[in-house]
Amino acid sequence: MRDILPELSRWIQQHKPVALATVVETWGSSPRRPGAKMAITAMGEFAGSVSGGCVENAVIEAAIEVLKAHQPRLLHFGVADETAWEVGLACGGSIDVFVQPLDPPYFGSLQSALVDEQQAVAVTAIRGPQAILGAHTLARPDATLTDPVFNDWHDEVLSLSAASLAQGTPRRVKLGETVELFLEPFVSVPTLMAVGGVHIAAVLVSLAKRLGYRTIIIDPRKAWGNAARFPDVDQLIQAWPQDAFQQLQLTHSCAIATLTHDPKLDDPALKIALASPAFFVGALGSTSTQAKRRKRLLEAGMPESQLARLRSPIGLDIGAESPDEIALSIMAQIVEARRRPDREQG
Repeated sequence: MRDILPELSRWIQQHKPVALATVVETWGSSPRRPGAKMAITAMGEFAGSVSGGCVENAVIEAAIEVLKAHQPRLLHFGVADETAWEVGLACGGSIDVFVQPLDPPYFGSLQSALVDEQQAVAVTAIRGPQAILGAHTLARPDATLTDPVFNDWHDEVLSLSAASLAQGTPRRVKLGETVELFLEPFVSVPTLMAVGGVHIAAVLVSLAKRLGYRTIIIDPRKAWGNAARFPDVDQLIQAWPQDAFQQLQLTHSCAIATLTHDPKLDDPALKIALASPAFFVGALGSTSTQAKRRKRLLEAGMPESQLARLRSPIGLDIGAESPDEIALSIMAQIVEARRRPDREQG
């Protein structure tokens, strides 16, 4: 959603009718995940993607019809359908796409939540009676809903939304016998916190920014952690890790990498990071360095359950040798941890 906000905002300001197409379920080798979006105007202008090119034309045509009739539609494209071959989805997958007219007041609430980094769950009725089909609301952690149409299911919707927010992934759920909802949690932008302003960190934050991560460098050593070395980092904190982390909020959206090889910097950072809800914590160093680090942290009282979260030596095993290759292996491991949270650590 964040990637199409500028176009959506511009079209809304220009008072253009806009349809929003959302992938609500995929099977097989469909190229986009649930939650992927495309916005379409009545003139056929579009932003975003729901399939990487396979079904875009068909969705655009359907969206224009949806705007004309002001009637939401749930579309299905699959290799078993004749339509699927017509639109080019011959790669062995299928998708469901929900297309609905975008309500400007609802978009305003959603935009505010995204811009202000507020956690919320977008709830949309994708099946059901005419009176509720296409209805949408934002469920917030403070247990409020923005649309009274869901008042009859208030507690159930909030419960389902809380579970979706904790899980962090979109899903379809049934509400009673006739209504089906699509729940899409919006959490904070992923953040990479790198402890140590080394050369690997410079490449790492550059890769992270390209992938949409907010980036933070922590290093009390002014020769290493300075603006000249990191001109594009979102936040540079010249402080010891234990002091720097007091200025930051460590959440499920955080990845933390310690890169200095110096126990005076890495160990305090790891004690805090491993006790936090951060989805990734890794430390640079060889196998022997990791063994010594492990011994120090256990002797300092760190529980084995926390230490088991540590990814060290950090990075996927791709045979990396140069600082650039090592940074690539680290970023790849961070992406894997975020996208495949249930995968066992190697």
